[in-house]
Amino acid sequence: MATAASDEIDILEKAKRALGPDYVPSEDEDYMNEKQQEYFRNLLLEWKRSIHNAASATLQSLQDGPIREPDLNDRASSETDWGIELRTRDRQRKLISKIDSALRRIDKGEYGYCEVTGDPIGIRRLIARPVATMTVEAQEAHERREKISRDD
Repeated sequence: MATAASDEIDILEKAKRALGPDYVPSEDEDYMNEKQQEYFRNLLLEWKRSIHNAASATLQSLQDGPIREPDLNDRASSETDWGIELRTRDRQRKLISKIDSALRRIDKGEYGYCEVTGDPIGIRRLIARPVATMTVEAQEAHERREKISRDD
């Protein structure tokens, strides 16, 4: 599970590097000004493109042929690795829908604001998690409610 999360972070970091050092949003600016919105739009599009590229590479590897390890232990190991890879790609497929949702929120002028409270999510949080839809406080409250309902 930690591998999927670190893979997601790696792809996001590559997307940030691909945008270049020209501009990084700052807390000192007007919140969600045009420049910030354009930065996050480009970041989300680059992140999505990177995920598609990784998925294409996985698909190509799968099409190259079945696992043909002569040793049963080696074959089991390879199949486990493929299972992890496929779960990672499934997680990223779900992430693409979150990216698309964030892009729609940018188009509507709703990006960067909490869907629960309407408060600004914050530049630092959005840089760390561009698909965030809630402030840290609202997210924590949501997770507490979720945990309580699971415990019932």
